[in-house]
Amino acid sequence: MSTDSEKDRLPFEPKSKRKKVQKVKAEPAAQETVQPAKAKSASKSPKLSREDTNIPEVVSRRMLKRMVLFSGIPVSFGILVFFGSYVVITQGIADLPNVIVLLTTLACFGLSVVGLSYGALSASWEEDSVGTVLGIEQFKMNFGRLVGSWRQAREK
Repeated sequence: MSTDSEKDRLPFEPKSKRKKVQKVKAEPAAQETVQPAKAKSASKSPKLSREDTNIPEVVSRRMLKRMVLFSGIPVSFGILVFFGSYVVITQGIADLPNVIVLLTTLACFGLSVVGLSYGALSASWEEDSVGTVLGIEQFKMNFGRLVGSWRQAREK
């Protein structure tokens, strides 16, 4: 039977984790003791409805616009650098090292990933407030909220 469990296991899944799951399934009495503990911890936090936890439509559209802007520009530059360097090399205008082309393109794509995060954090998370063009003030406030929630989650 150990060979069957090894076949079901994912290549990167630890063996000890799989054994613990099988023990819990084999012992129904252990499940009964675990479930009340989960119910007690769930009763401590207030129940929130789906509408309370959803991002408002206005805010999500504002975030999406900023994310497209702040990540779209670096992606465009990355594509332009790649194809521009191809034209420069094939036409014999200049002899560019491959490493320079690779690093420049990767830097542009990496900057676009940062732009995704900045776009979401620089948008105003309040429905009534649009925010500024670059969103530096909103970024500071939203990043502070994010770090605060991480600290609060770590304390629990």
